[in-house]
Amino acid sequence: MKKILLLPLFFMITHIITAQSKTIGKIERYDAALDKILDKDTKIEVLGEGFVWSEGPAWVKDGEYLLFSDVPANTIYRWKKGEGVSVFLKPSGYTGIEPYSDEPGSNGLIINKMGNLVSCEHGDRRLAEMPLKVGGKRTLADNYMGKRFNSPNDVVQKSNGDYYFTDPPYGLRLKENDPSRETTLFGVYRVDKAGKVTLIIEDLTRPNGLAFSPDEKTLYVAQSDPDRAYLMAYPVLKDGKVGKGKIFYDMTPMVKQGLKGLPDGLKIDKKGNIFTTGPGGVLILSPDAKLLGRIDTGEATANCAFGNDGSMLYITADMYLLRVQTLTVGNGF
Repeated sequence: MKKILLLPLFFMITHIITAQSKTIGKIERYDAALDKILDKDTKIEVLGEGFVWSEGPAWVKDGEYLLFSDVPANTIYRWKKGEGVSVFLKPSGYTGIEPYSDEPGSNGLIINKMGNLVSCEHGDRRLAEMPLKVGGKRTLADNYMGKRFNSPNDVVQKSNGDYYFTDPPYGLRLKENDPSRETTLFGVYRVDKAGKVTLIIEDLTRPNGLAFSPDEKTLYVAQSDPDRAYLMAYPVLKDGKVGKGKIFYDMTPMVKQGLKGLPDGLKIDKKGNIFTTGPGGVLILSPDAKLLGRIDTGEATANCAFGNDGSMLYITADMYLLRVQTLTVGNGF
């Protein structure tokens, strides 16, 4: 879900910056409550640029660095203070020989409770786990009832160790019309500790980013459909499945206004405020669905993640890696 700009690798690498002097965009304020979340003088800092489509940021506490995907480039990059950007893993999501699609690489990334990297891999059509120090990848899930996934997109881990992930068609060569599709669904799935895969949501047209509320009683799922650009909310049941969902926030009017981007990745702070990428950057919503403000990057914005001590928000927006200092702390820190 993006514009495709296929840049040669040498262009991409030579245009990555490491200095933190450049800023872009602006902060739009809609409610006084935002003052407790973002300082009035907050800037949007540029940490790197020149990527094809940056995605899936994840903070590695043990090492104090950020990992993020460039999906079309089939690469995971690393950013570390004082060192800048470097290639961390290539290939990141497609290990085949023949050209696959315009989005073959990894997308959403998290660091799981074991400290390992978990990646949504478009080309290899799986959810995979990889230690950050020694040892190779292992597949966590690559099918449901014998049918391969389309292209796992984003993932979150519940406190009990279960994974929840989305499976839209963006990584397939012909997207929803690709003849290699084995499932008719664009589902949201759960993988428990035993490796059992359960389909928990099957009626979304383009499920994308997802996150739990701090008490894990609600699962939020972003839908990147321009005609139904919703952030959905689902009650989490005792068995790990979810109940009937409702539209938590409708961004469709913002899409129709021409703001760049669609609902995509999202994160939650400890107070339950929602930082969701969408039309016009990163929308900041209160737990009762009030729009407090917007981090307007000026670009189609893919995803975000808290890092450092939990107060720094890292943002992937089209060709950029960005960061914003907040006054809050991300859930999980």
